[in-house]
Amino acid sequence: MRTNLDHRQQNRPLSGLRNVGILAHVDAGKTTVTERILYLTGTTHKRGEVHDGTTVTDFDSQERDRGITIFAAAVSCDWDGHSINLIDTPGHVDFSDEVERSLRVLDGAVALFDGVAGVEPQSESVWRQADRHGVPRIAFVNKMDRPGADLDAAVASIRERLHVTPLVVQLPMGKEAGFSGVIDLITMRAYVWSDGSDTFAEGLVPDALLEQAMRRRRLLEETVAELHPVALDEFYARSTVSAETLAAALRDLTRSGTGVVLLCGSAYRNRGIEPLLDAVVAYLPSPQEVPAVRGMSDGAVQERIADPTAPFAALVFKVNSTATGRLTYLRVYSGTIRKGETVMDAGAGRTERISRILRVQADQHVEVQQALAGDIVAVVGPKSARSGATLSAPAAPLVLEPPAVADPVVSVAVEARRSTDTDRLASALTRLVEEDPSLTVRTDSETGQTLLSGMGELHLEVAVEKIRRAHGLEVGVGRPQVTYRETVARGVSGLVYRHVKQDGGAGQFAQITLDVKPLEVADDDSAEDFAFRSVVVGGRVPQEYVRAVEAGCRDALAEGPLGGHPVTGVRVTLTDGATHPKDSSEMAFRTAGRLGLREALRASAMVLLEPVAEVTATVPEDAVGGVLGDLAARRGRISGSTARPGTMVIVATVPLAELFGYATQLRSRTQGRGIFATRTTGYVPAPGARSEETPSR
Repeated sequence: MRTNLDHRQQNRPLSGLRNVGILAHVDAGKTTVTERILYLTGTTHKRGEVHDGTTVTDFDSQERDRGITIFAAAVSCDWDGHSINLIDTPGHVDFSDEVERSLRVLDGAVALFDGVAGVEPQSESVWRQADRHGVPRIAFVNKMDRPGADLDAAVASIRERLHVTPLVVQLPMGKEAGFSGVIDLITMRAYVWSDGSDTFAEGLVPDALLEQAMRRRRLLEETVAELHPVALDEFYARSTVSAETLAAALRDLTRSGTGVVLLCGSAYRNRGIEPLLDAVVAYLPSPQEVPAVRGMSDGAVQERIADPTAPFAALVFKVNSTATGRLTYLRVYSGTIRKGETVMDAGAGRTERISRILRVQADQHVEVQQALAGDIVAVVGPKSARSGATLSAPAAPLVLEPPAVADPVVSVAVEARRSTDTDRLASALTRLVEEDPSLTVRTDSETGQTLLSGMGELHLEVAVEKIRRAHGLEVGVGRPQVTYRETVARGVSGLVYRHVKQDGGAGQFAQITLDVKPLEVADDDSAEDFAFRSVVVGGRVPQEYVRAVEAGCRDALAEGPLGGHPVTGVRVTLTDGATHPKDSSEMAFRTAGRLGLREALRASAMVLLEPVAEVTATVPEDAVGGVLGDLAARRGRISGSTARPGTMVIVATVPLAELFGYATQLRSRTQGRGIFATRTTGYVPAPGARSEETPSR
């Protein structure tokens, strides 16, 4: 089966390819949907179940032990003459960086929502991530067979929380346990699934639902006509919109992001997956239908279209070390790569040889001879290309924008139990960071401890457990600690710093004058937390030295004066400077930038920032008082609450440092009936953590 699939993909037109991700909050059913897709497309011959640990995409032992997706997994399948590369992404907030890297290489996505809960915290987060990448989406409301499932309520939450226009193209047949199928509002046909059957029956809309279906169809026509000019013209001319025009308009609205086609079903009971696959093929774009990728080549912006005959360019979005070697996952944006060819890692200036090309089916791989524009494959051979690197043709080097990497917020000290394993632990940590860029490793300058930092407690637990299982190491782990930041509350103006060094041979001379102040949101439209500019006139500091000063200032941001934490939210202005005809150099000015900004920060009023998280807790009504009191004791600020039958959903902002152990406490206060989700929302000043102001110079 897989060999045939590979043959078809090597010979398929680009218009028949879809690169799609599955996005959702944890436990919304992403992996179950993926398993049903693989089964219905004939890629697998048995339905995998999360609770049985038999899924294809959750193949890692930790994923099966914990019952959640941790690592993004790629699979391929065929449907209706189209090839689909599918990436099942994690839903837990601690692994949002895996989602970020996946979205960077996808052309479309299916966003899943729980039919009872609607839009949940991580649903909103991954939706915003997809917005940033401009990835077109369709929506699937899952678990329509659960008690309390309500499509209209889920649609309302999507409209209100995500600020999009849902284009509902289906009407559910039956409620909760009686959910048996859907009515397609475009074709006005009914699709009914029976328990234990792998197929559905298609027929006319039942008389009992005909009036409601006609009303919903009319509402869909009106909504589409408001958004699409062709549909509007037909609606005015005929007072209706044909199925053909409606389908074409829905495709345009999806790909432009103006609206979101919404379907429903129950993946666990195998209901609604075939129409979902039809929607993926009909509405989400092929690699040819998305904008050309942009990169830098010789200092100029260059575009590459999805053309197998164009110069080769691919982005590395995942690196995985296995027992059989190092796998480098690529999205090929242009050109063709063949087994045995040499490519250029343009950012690092190195060449790499491609010894094998693999079509990926989760943890199974099929070797192929080549990969074309639009393909997602793994390659063996590159020894140093990291996530975010661009591999391109040596004769036409290109550097693509890498996926953004989130800053870690929680750290733990790690050490080998046996002193003889210290070097092995260092090697294991290096490999871990290579595979997951959202993890960082550093040595504490005061204690000498090795600190592993990541996106949350679970993220670090998984990382440490991976070291234990993959490398057979006994590792000691300290208590989790949050990662703080420092920022400027009040800066300094006119700070002059002179760097002079003369110890034989050529000397070093650089003089700079800096203004430092807090970086306000209005100061800069970029997403960076540091802004630098030069207002030096008369050529007193040449442009190449200005760039060196900026680089030195960025170096200085690594450690602040309060406690050696990274510095954020700073605007630095170079106002003046001086050079020496012989002793000035880029190195001297970079050193001056680093040491000068450090001195300026010590002279500024600094504030310590602590990370905060939005907590969404769903608790029984009789436990609300105790939960609210506990959140208040953790310095939480309640921002909202929503009543549901028998439960209350509480939303609060809580310092991340106060959330260690919260899961156990919540279970205790709610007799095991309470659940919660968190997402890091940023940094706020820590109480009483402000340095004494130093007068400006």
